[in-house]
Amino acid sequence: MSSKKTKSDQNKILKEKISINIKKYRKVKHLTQEELAEEADISYDFMRRIESSHGKCGFSVYTLYKIAVALDVSIDELMDRKVPSFNNMDI
Repeated sequence: MSSKKTKSDQNKILKEKISINIKKYRKVKHLTQEELAEEADISYDFMRRIESSHGKCGFSVYTLYKIAVALDVSIDELMDRKVPSFNNMDI
């Protein structure tokens, strides 16, 4: 068997990284999912599914952009593997 990750695996890993980063940056800003959803002009349910590491929620680059703007971060920061470390943060 090959140890290479499939495209599907790579997409899943990237989505999980983005979800974790959105959640961390949201908590740094002291926003609820509902508040971030409102700021990004998306539904609360959609925001909840985007942040869920268990869900199978796809989203567009435009949605990612709107979330980044609402969080005052770059899209690169949301996609970064080096997730910021915040002490005492319950994720």
